[in-house]
Amino acid sequence: MNFEFAAPTRIIFGEGRLGDVPKIVSAMGSRALVVEGRSGRAESLVRQLGDVGLATTTLQVSSEPTIALVEAGLAQARRERCDVVVALGGGSVVDAGKAISALLTNDAPVRDYLEVIGKARPLANRAAPFIAIPTTAGTGAEVTRNAVLMAEDEQVKVSLRSPLMLPAVAVIDPELTYSIPPSVTASTGLDALTQCIEPFVSPQANPLSDAVAREGMHRASGALLRAFRDGSDREARRDMAVASLCGGLALANAKLGAVHGFASPLCGMFPVPHGMACARLLPLIAEINVRALRTRMPNAVALARYDEVARIVTGDASARAEDAAVWLRELVAELSVPGLASYGVKGGDIPRVVAAARQASSMQGNPIVLTDADLCEALGAAIPA
Repeated sequence: MNFEFAAPTRIIFGEGRLGDVPKIVSAMGSRALVVEGRSGRAESLVRQLGDVGLATTTLQVSSEPTIALVEAGLAQARRERCDVVVALGGGSVVDAGKAISALLTNDAPVRDYLEVIGKARPLANRAAPFIAIPTTAGTGAEVTRNAVLMAEDEQVKVSLRSPLMLPAVAVIDPELTYSIPPSVTASTGLDALTQCIEPFVSPQANPLSDAVAREGMHRASGALLRAFRDGSDREARRDMAVASLCGGLALANAKLGAVHGFASPLCGMFPVPHGMACARLLPLIAEINVRALRTRMPNAVALARYDEVARIVTGDASARAEDAAVWLRELVAELSVPGLASYGVKGGDIPRVVAAARQASSMQGNPIVLTDADLCEALGAAIPA
């Protein structure tokens, strides 16, 4: 047995813990770049940072973070002599802040550090102090060691990845998720569940990633539908925040799989939110993985893993791997997840999406190498509304 496990230096969890942030930031620097989304929810935090004597400048992330946005944010941070970065928002906001903090201390062009389209050059220096504060329960970006950026010219999402860019502090305050609308609760929540399942069945799984993945699956399977139906259910919101945290820790230390392999090109070629891509594909990939394993690798450890997934999500001690796919399909239907056709994906797009997905790093973590026919079947089934 041989593995590593990486996590932020400090994880702070609990209702009201957003109030700890000014003290945390003031211990790390004196000039902060605050990265925020479109909601304006960071205004109060900016005031509180000013109250403790910190100078701030803000950067708004209004959509998926692009290479150009990160370059602009990096120039802004350097111009304002920022020595600490704070991101409050969803996964896109956190990833943008994470990338900027990493590049503040590393001088090569952004593209040099990117996978797939760049040189995948390793970071030479540890990122500037970075505090990640998620406002959704899904991506787990607050505890991962990569930032996903949109390469607009190539129409693909790619990662900047290094253990040197793990956040210094992750602050997870479930109160920040209370106002998430049902559709976002569904897509981000299914993303969180995906990020617990895929690392669990991956060949790169290890005992520690297994532990957090199991906990995340237990929490999400019991809480996601409740949070979707009643956003004021505080226990469900708290459980989903834990599930998201677990998913982030699991994926940071074990590989993902074909669901995320598809999500990368889909979200680059079409206006598909990352969570929706994962949500729509999760049960379909589970079904095809299980079928392929039974047919081509009947003694694979991953089949026993899918059996355990089924027992966890269904609560049935006799459930088998196929039952996990059925349960996931029913959950996706109850959460009203739309088909990919809603975002302009058509049957004629399948071959080029599959070809691009084959190049995605996440495909390396799938428990079995899927054929083009397998991948075309999964994507084709995800398209209808």
